[in-house]
Formats: sequence, structure tokens, C-alpha cells
Amino acid sequence: MIVLAIDTALDYCAAAVLDAGAMTMIAQETLEMKRGHAEALMPLIDRVMKASGLPYLGLDRIAVTTGPGSFTGLRVGISAARGIGLAADKPVVGLTTLSAYVTPLVAEKQEQPIIAAIDARHDHVYFQVVAGNGAALMRPAVAPIEDTFAAARFGALRMVGNAAQLLADRWPKHAPAPALVDPKPGPDIGWVAWLGAATEPGTAPAKPFYLRPPDAKPKAGYAQPAARS
Repeated sequence: MIVLAIDTALDYCAAAVLDAGAMTMIAQETLEMKRGHAEALMPLIDRVMKASGLPYLGLDRIAVTTGPGSFTGLRVGISAARGIGLAADKPVVGLTTLSAYVTPLVAEKQEQPIIAAIDARHDHVYFQVVAGNGAALMRPAVAPIEDTFAAARFGALRMVGNAAQLLADRWPKHAPAPALVDPKPGPDIGWVAWLGAATEPGTAPAKPFYLRPPDAKPKAGYAQPAARS
């Protein structure tokens, strides 16, 4: 199975081509950026596809991160994935950013639970807690940082995500110290590809996974008028 993976959810603009059958990452590229995903993504995908030596019709599946993350970045990546899938007549798989963060740690087959945390601003985080084998312990949510402290009951956590250090710095002194703190700006695009290969398209739609509504709202007087019947 040949998978094209795309990620623009956070501070990475990334793409990779994986041959899951041969267990080979054929090509990949990651750019670290906070803005400019819309301008950077399609040229980046084109470079990765050329490096793979494969045509778009040679793909079997497209995988894309769906959030939570930057509202603008998510739309860029999902739109690109859907467009390529439509043009090449290939299925598109949507993967949450939180699951993409925890997947490489689950693959290590260690016992410690894992908390993936993404900065949601305003002293809030998007977070999810899973056991070492990937079983859900706390479902994905957006909450004040203090609400994540309830996960301390599971023991020494491995923390991953762009808010991992933020959590570690605020973690209660009486709780078990984190077993790992990995504050990477975004998920590893290679693992996004592997997760995409393992996920059935019908179970994972490529649509935004926001967990909360956008901060941006139309200015007064600029809202679209209601349609008349």
C-alpha cells in the first residue's frame, strides 16, 4: 500500500510517501513554520512526489491530520488531501493530531501512560490520555491546564505535544514526575503515514476535528444575511 501523508495542523508543513507493504519510507519533507502553510504545501507535496518517483495515480491512499490545531492550517491540509484524492480517485483518511502524536510512543510498547497535549491558548490545552498499549484513558477534550492534572492518577506519564513542556512545568509537585517530556512542534510525518496505512478510510473521515468553535467571528455588520425563502 502506497500512502501519501500530509500534515499542516500545527507548526509543521509536511508530506511523506510510504510503501507500507515494503515497510519503506520512500520520500518525506518537513518544514517548521507557524504561518504560510497555504503557500508552502503544494510545492512541498510536488517535491515529495517527484522524489518518490511515483505518479499520483500510483497512490493507494491519502492520509491527513485533521486537528485539533490551527484552524487555517487544518483547512489547508484537508483541502489539499481531498483535492488529490478526488483527482486521483483515491480514498482519503483523516487522523487526529493527538493520535498522530501518541502513535510512536505506543509503538515503543512501554507500560507508562501517554498524554498528548496541544496548546489551545488562553491557558487551555487540547489533550488526550492513553495507556501504554494505546487504550483510551481520557477522551480527547479541550480544557484548562489544571484539568489535565487528573491524569496524574495513572502514574508517571509520558508527555508529548507542543504543550508537553507547558504541562510539565505546571505539573503538581505531589504527583509522579513525568517519565518523558517531548515538546515537538508537530507529529512526525512518517508516523502519520503509518497510522494512515493502518486506518480504514470508512472509519476516519477527512474533516476538521476542532473540539471547540473558531475564535474568529464575523464583525458586526459583515455577517451574511439570512437567505429568504
